[in-house]
Amino acid sequence: MDYKESCPSVSIPSSDEHREKKKRFTVYKVLVSVGRSEWFVFRRYAEFDKLYNTLKKQFPAMALKIPAKRIFGDNFDPDFIKQRRAGLNEFIQNLVRYPELYNHPDVRTFLRMDSPKHQSDPSEDEDERSSQKLHSTSQNINLGPSGNPHAKPSDFDFLKVIGKGSFGKVLLAKRKLDGKFYAVKVLQKKIVLNRKEQKHIMAERNVLLKNVKHPFLVGLHYSFQTTEKLYFVLDFVNGGELFFHLQRERSFPEHRARFYAAEIASALGYLHSIKIVYRDLKPENILLDSVGHVVLTDFGLCKEGIAISDTTTTFCGTPEYLAPEVIRKQPYDNTVDWWCLGAVLYEMLYGLPPFYCRDVAEMYDNILHKPLNLRPGVSLTAWSILEELLEKDRQNRLGAKEDFLD
Repeated sequence: MDYKESCPSVSIPSSDEHREKKKRFTVYKVLVSVGRSEWFVFRRYAEFDKLYNTLKKQFPAMALKIPAKRIFGDNFDPDFIKQRRAGLNEFIQNLVRYPELYNHPDVRTFLRMDSPKHQSDPSEDEDERSSQKLHSTSQNINLGPSGNPHAKPSDFDFLKVIGKGSFGKVLLAKRKLDGKFYAVKVLQKKIVLNRKEQKHIMAERNVLLKNVKHPFLVGLHYSFQTTEKLYFVLDFVNGGELFFHLQRERSFPEHRARFYAAEIASALGYLHSIKIVYRDLKPENILLDSVGHVVLTDFGLCKEGIAISDTTTTFCGTPEYLAPEVIRKQPYDNTVDWWCLGAVLYEMLYGLPPFYCRDVAEMYDNILHKPLNLRPGVSLTAWSILEELLEKDRQNRLGAKEDFLD
């Protein structure tokens, strides 16, 4: 669906629903775009339902619908949540299609459309602007050889947010000079410095620099900074997240899963050869390019830090894909990536991660202790490599001896 620039559009990013452990409800994160301003709102299903009932009474001729309140089975089943998310997304798209609906006061309140905070730079969000009033930093960060002192934000038209998190966001941008599209990662300096993440961010820059010519790793063109922000100008990979394609198709045929796994393994092997452990391999971090090849990126990391949860963890990674040694807080090495490859391959073949459980504590226990049960539907060769990658003892895991060559 194409919208005019002045018409607000809303989408629900496919990987950004957050389940709060104790209260047991799902909160949907909604991205709202109005002209060049973008912001997020968080809404529970009950709030969608309330708005729907209000509008249905006032606009009975409108063909509005939302997913049913309940279906038989578990309301927290991943498939159910995916179906509900798609239905809510369609509901919102219908709302913004008609001026009489999106100008309705309840809709404007629901989407926070009248907040003055939303009438400014699309590369900022409300948290950045409010905190900038309190904090400012003029400290320059050494960007190394990627730094371009002549580049500036006004070189680009920022079009839309394609990733967001606690450090900043990633935007699709069009460079005015040549009309080329890039993914521009924008990080807030004060958060980088306050959280002592400068070493991590600079390590990331070095990773990008080293791998700019690798076919299955996202490339960094250059970086620059302003008083408040760091900007990394990256390849724009336009085939979408592997997660999106997997969600749409539920699982992949074995030959397709094998193709993706081979390219992911090649990229991981290259990173390991230059002494880099990826650590956070998951479908959201795997993009497809315009002809269907894999490109590993960290855009998924840009979505971290916004989960609604009572618990905190020092783990680096995503619960479904954590290796046993990471859960145990033991030292880990390259083999952690081969476990993650096994988890992603399993999900590609079967539609869910190997030890998935909606109760995170139970899922950790499964990862640590539950054996991998043979399931029908794949070849013995595929099952063999899954068993070897998802070996709980990292010293016996496939890749422990000669890494990618194994």
